Amino acid sequence: MDETNVVSMLTEEECLERLAQQELGRLVTHVGNVLDIFPVNYALDDGTIVFRTAEGSKLFELTVNDEVLFEVDDHTDRDAWSVVVRGRARRLMTSEEVAAADELPLTPWIPTLKYNYVRVEPVSMTGRAFPRGAEPERYGIAEY
Repeated sequence: MDETNVVSMLTEEECLERLAQQELGRLVTHVGNVLDIFPVNYALDDGTIVFRTAEGSKLFELTVNDEVLFEVDDHTDRDAWSVVVRGRARRLMTSEEVAAADELPLTPWIPTLKYNYVRVEPVSMTGRAFPRGAEPERYGIAEY
């Protein structure tokens, strides 16, 4: 296998297709010198990412700095992919926004009350896909 062509860049449409297939991602927040990462279950809604959260550090941090990263990946025995969304997060505040979010297939994975909906509006999206396989020979005869 040609090692220079192993990783394929995904288009934005391909990134959205993969995001729609999953329900667990990682949210990265950044406040001051502190970076945090949180696993969240989510739903894709018209090209945006929506998740629920309780009051706490996650909600506080994205209120202080709305610039976030959101990462989702998956793999099989044959291939793997990863998508990173750079975006802005905002808590849904109006009754119309919350009512629409209530219609999404989005329920907490753990037995806690989560009254807050957050929407991540993508600013940019990148993704990579690659086949999985054995590592090439590392100690073969060097070509000169």
